Amino acid sequence: MKTSPGAVDFIDDAYLSSLLEGPAPDRETVQDVIAKSLEKEPLTVEETAALLRTEDPGLLEMIFGAARTLKETVYGNRIVLFAPLYVGNDCVNDCVYCGFRRSNPLAVRRTLTPDELRDQVERLEDAGHKRLILVFGEHPKYDAEFIAEQVRTVYGVRKGRGEIRRVNINAAPMDVEGYRTIKAAGIGTYQIFQETYHHGTYRRVHARGSRKGDYAYRLDGLSRALEAGCDDVGIGVLFGLHDWRFEVLGLVAHAVYLRGRYGVGPHTISFPRLRPASGVEPAGMGSIADDDFRRVIATLRLAVPYTGLILTAREPARLRRELLALGVSQIDAGSRIEIGGYTYRDARQVRDREQFELGDTRSLDAVMRELIEDGYLPSFCTACYRLGRTGEHFMEFAVPGFIKRYCTPNALMTLQEYLADYASPGTRAAGEALIRAELERLGPAADRDEIENRLARIRAAGERDLIF
Repeated sequence: MKTSPGAVDFIDDAYLSSLLEGPAPDRETVQDVIAKSLEKEPLTVEETAALLRTEDPGLLEMIFGAARTLKETVYGNRIVLFAPLYVGNDCVNDCVYCGFRRSNPLAVRRTLTPDELRDQVERLEDAGHKRLILVFGEHPKYDAEFIAEQVRTVYGVRKGRGEIRRVNINAAPMDVEGYRTIKAAGIGTYQIFQETYHHGTYRRVHARGSRKGDYAYRLDGLSRALEAGCDDVGIGVLFGLHDWRFEVLGLVAHAVYLRGRYGVGPHTISFPRLRPASGVEPAGMGSIADDDFRRVIATLRLAVPYTGLILTAREPARLRRELLALGVSQIDAGSRIEIGGYTYRDARQVRDREQFELGDTRSLDAVMRELIEDGYLPSFCTACYRLGRTGEHFMEFAVPGFIKRYCTPNALMTLQEYLADYASPGTRAAGEALIRAELERLGPAADRDEIENRLARIRAAGERDLIF
C-alpha cells in the first residue's frame, strides 16, 4: 500500500494538543471568531481551538446560537435523508471497537449476493428512499471492481416508481486506479473515517500489521480519491476513542489541508459516537457526554460553514431531534445495519449481524413526520450531483449563498414525490401543509410559478425527477 506522491502527515499531535492548553480565551476573541464564521469563512485550527477552550456559559450559548443561525443561513430548514446499506462484513482488520473485527467469533459473516442486494434495494425503494450509502468491510474480495459492480446493480433496480438516484460509498482506502474504477460507476461521495487522528490512540485500537493499522495510508486515502477525480469526499471521527476536542481539531486540520491542496474541502463530516457492539467489551469503550457532543456539532458547524454535517442513527431519537438545530444537514432514517437487514421480518436488532447497536430504529415515515412537524423540510434531492454542481463547482454556487435557490425547490419536489408515492395519510397531510407554507415563504420569487407548476405535475400527472 503506497501513499500518493507528495503525501504528508499534516496531523501534529503535540501542536494540536498545545492549542487546547492554557487559559480560556477572552470574550472579545470568541466573539471575533464567531463573527468570522457568520461571514461564512472557514475557521483555522487555532480559531477552532479558541471555541473549544471556552467554558463560560454565556459564551457557549453564543456559540450554539451562532451555529443555529449559520445552518439556517447556508442550508435553510432543509434536512437531507439517506439510508445505509451494508453489502458485506468480511474484514481483515481487528479494530477493538468494531463488531465486524476479524477476531470476533460472534460475528455472522455474510456478503450479499446480487439477488439479495436487489431485494434490499427494492425494500428501501418501497419505503421511499432515493439516496444510499453502501458499506463494505475491508477485505481483498471487496476490491474496486466488486464495489463498482454493486453500485451498477443498485442503480439498475426499479420498483414501481422507486429508484436510487445517488449511491455514496463507505469502504477501505483505494489506490488512484481503484478510485477511478469506482467513480466510473457513478458514485457520489466516497467516505473514509480516520476514526481517530491521535497517532498513539490510532496504534492502540488498530492492530499492527493490519491494513487499517497504517495511519499514513488511511490519512492519505481521500487525497488519492480527489486525485482520481472523485468530486466529493467525506471525513469522520469515531468519538469516544480519544479527547473529543483533539478530534474536532483533527477534522478541521483535515478540511484545511484538503482545501489548501485541492481547492475544495470535504463535502461531508460525520461524527458518530461509540456504541455497544457484539463482542466488544464495554469496559474497553470510551465515552463522550451529551453536553460535549453538542459542542462538537456546534463547533464543526462554525468551523466549516459549507460542509454537510451528518448525524447518524447511532444516536437515540430524542437526542437526534434536539441536535438537528445545532447545524446538522443530513441524517439517515429507517436504517438497518445487519447484512440483509431490510428484508428481516423481525424488527428487533440482531447484534451478532450488525457492526454496532443503533439508537434510532424508527421507520423513514416516522422520521419524516417528526421532521415536518418540527418545521424542517425533508429532502431526497440529488440534483446538484447529477448536474455537475459538485466539488469546486458546488462551492461556486454555495459560497455566495445561491445554494438555497436550488435546494429549496428541489427539496420541495422530492418531498412531493414522497408524499404522493409512499407517505402514510398523517405524514401526507402534514407534508402538504408544509409545502404550502414553504411556497408562501418564497413570496413572489421569480421561480415560484414554475415550482408550483412542477409540484402539480408530480401530484396530478405522475411525473417524477423534475429538477432545477
